Amino acid sequence: MPRVIEIADSAQASLEECSDAIAAFGFDPTDDESLDNAARWLRRLGNNREFLGDILVEQLAQRHREESLDNAYSPQVIMLSPPNGQFFMRANIWPSLHEHMVRASGGDCFALEMPHDHNFNFLTLGYFGPGYWSDYYEYNFEEVIGYRGEPVPSLRFIERSRLEQGKIMLYRAHLDVHSQLPADSLSVSLNIMHTHGAQGWYDQYRFDLERREIAAIISPGPSEALIKVAVGLGGEEAIDLAERLARSHPSDRMRLAAWDALAAREADPAARDALWHQAEGSGSRLVTKEARARRAELVA
Repeated sequence: MPRVIEIADSAQASLEECSDAIAAFGFDPTDDESLDNAARWLRRLGNNREFLGDILVEQLAQRHREESLDNAYSPQVIMLSPPNGQFFMRANIWPSLHEHMVRASGGDCFALEMPHDHNFNFLTLGYFGPGYWSDYYEYNFEEVIGYRGEPVPSLRFIERSRLEQGKIMLYRAHLDVHSQLPADSLSVSLNIMHTHGAQGWYDQYRFDLERREIAAIISPGPSEALIKVAVGLGGEEAIDLAERLARSHPSDRMRLAAWDALAAREADPAARDALWHQAEGSGSRLVTKEARARRAELVA
């Protein structure tokens, strides 16, 4: 399960002080000194009981007209600092099942009961409310290829616990799996998210806990969408690029996206089957497994 970090510090910090101090020291979650520094400043920010409310009031008063931070997440996420090559900060709002937004939109919008790992490390602190619950698991990332239905024999349950107010945890990339459950009442967490240049190419998985297998890859990048759009719009250059990416791109996920783009052009099931037959021998274990599944779906 995520590593619980115990830090006793009664000092308070503003958001700017916290962000600047972490940026000055650097944020490397694999380095204990760097991790301790970031966790200590997160604790100090968490001790500031007014900063987040002030931000929300200001944004509401301005009707978000002056909101300068891009937010690629859902509306429950409030960006607190922009990515700087090492980290960014955010606040997450976690509604209970009694909130109208959950009743209207369902739990999927808040990743509830969606067992998944992360392809990045991040620190989190319970800031407000009782905190969300999670069933925590661990697994061995090195043992999996990443195809749908792949068994994950190392996946094991650790415990159910709650991110209570003041609790700091380190979610470890490619190790900790959690199935998040609703908070008992409205809650807020603060996050320091580690970032680096290669992160977008690392896979993140959703798991089927009953079958103990991978259910899906949930970390598609923009390049995968772009190649599908480019091939779908036609053009020999796009098709040639997709064929090259399908056979030689360093990312197996990108190879699969290129094969999917090429297959989508084939209206005839026999032609699509022939294409996926080629993909089986492309040299990628992930593509081979997914190609076989695609061929099986064609005759189902």
